[in-house]
Amino acid sequence: MNFEELYRAHQSDVRRFALYLTGNAAEADDITAETFVRAWAADAPLKATSLKAYLLTIARNLHRRARGRAARQAEIDPEMADSRPGPEQIVAAKRALQSTMARMQALPETDRAALLLRAFGGLRYDEIARSLGISLASAKVKVHRARNFLSAHSSATLGDGVHDD
Repeated sequence: MNFEELYRAHQSDVRRFALYLTGNAAEADDITAETFVRAWAADAPLKATSLKAYLLTIARNLHRRARGRAARQAEIDPEMADSRPGPEQIVAAKRALQSTMARMQALPETDRAALLLRAFGGLRYDEIARSLGISLASAKVKVHRARNFLSAHSSATLGDGVHDD
């Protein structure tokens, strides 16, 4: 069988298959042409059960390689913003942290401990009271006062995501 006979016998099947794979007529035409060039130039013996299966396998592999290249060459949206903080934000955050730490040190030790147990330890008020050897009401007051002190002296508060009981 010469190239022209091979092409005429299987071109419509290969192109239809490529069109179903790609959904694009121009891509299907490119894959069809490349399939027959590769099949004709191949030195290896035919491994498929039929010539048609061999040609369709080549077409599928060409399609997969094209998709892989397209995925690696995706355009980057120039409008996409960098979500990382800029230098100004980093400096502002460091200053806010230093300021908060200084204000934390200004709190009485029991108030600071109560706030930290609540905010970072996630302890309930009854657990804070037992831990510090104070009443439940006193634990609630100490946490509340510490939060008020910190928020009154800063726009950043020591949030903890734990709701008051």
